[in-house]
Amino acid sequence: MKIKTLFIINAVIAFVYGICFVLIPSKVLLWYGLIAGPSEALLGQFFGVALLGIGLITWFARNVVDHKAIKAVVLALLLSDLTGVIVSVIGTITGVMNTFGWSAVFIYLFLALAYAYFQFKKPDTPQE
Repeated sequence: MKIKTLFIINAVIAFVYGICFVLIPSKVLLWYGLIAGPSEALLGQFFGVALLGIGLITWFARNVVDHKAIKAVVLALLLSDLTGVIVSVIGTITGVMNTFGWSAVFIYLFLALAYAYFQFKKPDTPQE
């Protein structure tokens, strides 16, 4: 997989979840077994805004050619997704989220592993 492909996959996931959290936060929270009052719905909408930001960053970063800029974005997303793995595992195994919470674990884990691959792989040698 190329980093451009990963950025596109990340952008699509972030846009879909982001739009859902902004427009129907209570319903999305219910998918995860969370009861959403007005405060929780508002927090869900703020989370949706953050996801839209991640979607925009990864969408616009897909065509970046500067190696240092790509590495910076990859490291930031790796650390963010690793944190997401930890938080979603805790939320699921403690029963705060229902079994649908494992979908969040798997999404964060997939992205974290993919970004770890790009963070630690050796740079491609230039073609002569």
